[in-house]
Amino acid sequence: MKIKTVGVIGAGTMGNGIAQVCAAAGLKVIMQDIAESQVQQGLETIGTSLDRMIKKEKISADDKQQALSNIETVTDLEALSDVDIVIEAATENESLKLQIFEQLDRIARKDTILASNTSSISLTRIAGATQSAHRVIGMHFMNPVPMMALVEVIRALQTSDETCSLVHQLSEFIGKVPVEAKDSPGFVGNRILIPMINEAIFTLHEGIASAAAIDEVMKLGMAHPMGPLALADLIGLDTCLSVARVLHQGFGDSKYRPCVLLEQMVDAGYLGRKSGRGFFQYD
Repeated sequence: MKIKTVGVIGAGTMGNGIAQVCAAAGLKVIMQDIAESQVQQGLETIGTSLDRMIKKEKISADDKQQALSNIETVTDLEALSDVDIVIEAATENESLKLQIFEQLDRIARKDTILASNTSSISLTRIAGATQSAHRVIGMHFMNPVPMMALVEVIRALQTSDETCSLVHQLSEFIGKVPVEAKDSPGFVGNRILIPMINEAIFTLHEGIASAAAIDEVMKLGMAHPMGPLALADLIGLDTCLSVARVLHQGFGDSKYRPCVLLEQMVDAGYLGRKSGRGFFQYD
């Protein structure tokens, strides 16, 4: 495989998970975020995740040390100038992502693949922010990254066949299953998932059942491993709202409108697990 070095932008939930699986597969990883405290927190999260895998006897202590030795942390985007692929996992904010890709286009080698882990934003628009759009592609990992097998591979209108082929190879090399989708609001996963979560929030908002009861119905009746409201808390309610707004705006269809309760929860700072409170309480 041609890809040996990976730059990851963002050391948060998705970024550190992506860094972990790439490093565990033997690739050299440079994980970047805007502050030293954030990259160190990301590195600690990776260590804790690897410890859980040791406890479950999925890896050895030596495997953990090898994976960690493959990760370098930085705060300067310029440090990604010589990697084979950059995977951007910054906040789900379109203007921020466009700005990052404009910078990457100037910083990175001309043969570096520029991938985004966006869960809903147009890859064609992101590619359009660069002067070499053929090397831009979507790699939408699922949360938690170390546990979930899927990577949605999203081709921008401009993405070259070679870029797509290399990303398929990389996905398989790090133990994931690449599934290709066209560039459309929400792609496949979130186009189906977010309206289901939003409908569960409407059901709660209308007083049809409690949050626990709604999740129990979906777990016992539909064999979902996690209820939609607990899943929303895991994803982050701010992220769910961002994707819902992209779907509503992208399709112009009222069926995608975000529930007012979701908007209020985000306004209140009740973002789910990461804030300690969402539809459920967390320690």
